[in-house]
Amino acid sequence: MSSEHGLASVGVGGLTAQDSRLAPDIALLLGDIDGEAALEALAAATDVTLLLDKQGIVREVQFSDESLLDNGARLWLGKPWSSTVTKETVPKLEALLREAEHGGPTIWRQLNHPSLRGVDVPISYAVRRFGSRGTLVAMGRDLRANSALQQRLVEAQQSVERDYWRLRHAQSLYRVALQLSSDAMLIIDASTLTVIEANSAAGRLLSSSASEMVGRLFPGGFDAEGSKAIANQLNKARVTTVVDEVQARLIDGGREFFIACSFVRQENNALFMVRLTPLRVEDSAHGLMNRLVEVAPDGFLMTDREGRILAANQTFVELTQLASEEEVCGHLLERWLGRTSVDADVLLTNMRQYGSVRLFGTTLRGALGSVVDVEVSAVSVTAGRDRAFGFVIRDVGRRLGSSSVQVANAERPQPRTVEQLTELVGRVPLKDLVGETTDIIERLCIEAALELTQDNRAAAAEMLGLSRQSLYVKLRRYGLGDLPADEGLNRESLND
Repeated sequence: MSSEHGLASVGVGGLTAQDSRLAPDIALLLGDIDGEAALEALAAATDVTLLLDKQGIVREVQFSDESLLDNGARLWLGKPWSSTVTKETVPKLEALLREAEHGGPTIWRQLNHPSLRGVDVPISYAVRRFGSRGTLVAMGRDLRANSALQQRLVEAQQSVERDYWRLRHAQSLYRVALQLSSDAMLIIDASTLTVIEANSAAGRLLSSSASEMVGRLFPGGFDAEGSKAIANQLNKARVTTVVDEVQARLIDGGREFFIACSFVRQENNALFMVRLTPLRVEDSAHGLMNRLVEVAPDGFLMTDREGRILAANQTFVELTQLASEEEVCGHLLERWLGRTSVDADVLLTNMRQYGSVRLFGTTLRGALGSVVDVEVSAVSVTAGRDRAFGFVIRDVGRRLGSSSVQVANAERPQPRTVEQLTELVGRVPLKDLVGETTDIIERLCIEAALELTQDNRAAAAEMLGLSRQSLYVKLRRYGLGDLPADEGLNRESLND
């Protein structure tokens, strides 16, 4: 302001150089303000005011918000200012004190005070030196409101980020499900009737790739009658959730389809989901499948819930050593399947409870006395109130070896794992299984001892508590090492 009114303009550091002559006028305006009044004025202008001596000891504290007292500020009196702040903000406090030594204003810096409530109190401080005694005045602004807003902003950003990734994950699942669907699916923009997405099944059905179909008008490529029926269907789908399928024919090739449509909204977009099902292809495929089942190299049969055979293919008839399907139908499955009737009961119980069985190992008994090792996989099918079981029976006798069902003295490949051993349950007597279990454990222990001793057989024998001769006998028995039948013992003794 102009000097005519007896006032001086004030800069950041106080009076400007050219207006320093007006200092007496300012003193005249302020009058004789004592220290307590000045401190109260500072406290009213700031949230926190501290008086510090030359040593940085807090001598006076003034607060505009009493909640700071509840956070432990009443304990600051008589303590070094540096002891009232957290360790990580001590360097900033020391920088404030160094700047104040020069008598000028300091930069506002945030210091954090430990709180009795467990959450640090952030306060921004500036420090000035006043008077001839070197008294420091620290003026602080409470930043708790800003800190709370920042925390809410961070939480909001994290929430948005989580929602974004959930949306991305849902979109990925949707796209994977769409592409893996065996049904031909098209996603149509309801406003423009253009294809915005198509799965690979639709591309195969319409003799085009899914990417080439995007952007095409729908219905495009269908004859006039089919296009009109599809257009009516789309209009009905906008106002009702239940719309009947319509039939349409392609102009190119003359293939006919059943077309089903549903209307959905996604945010601000309106979409049609269209499913295309070819006509007549399904019937021919089913007929071909029935033919494949009939001539399949694995046995196939169908039973009711009680296990009574309703139908069987020629392979199963041959496995039972009968002449025709009529001789098989009407009989219970347990007549041929299983070592005892228990196997068939277990199989049917699992079918009723779980609906499917995989690789169930058992035997198939022929009418003339043959016994064949088989694996059974089965599934349950429901049609209305009726429920039927379908069984695929595979002859695994060659894979397991025909001798696997012979007595213990017959030669059989030695099982090397617990899984291979459990496959023999029911095919080999328990006595033989126990013996083979002992052999497995013995062989594994010998192999471990040889590995630990780096193939030092003398040390391995000592580790196992065997004589060397006993160890060599077991090595020959299990085919471990390269011992000749005649001189292995002598040669190994020299080597060890």
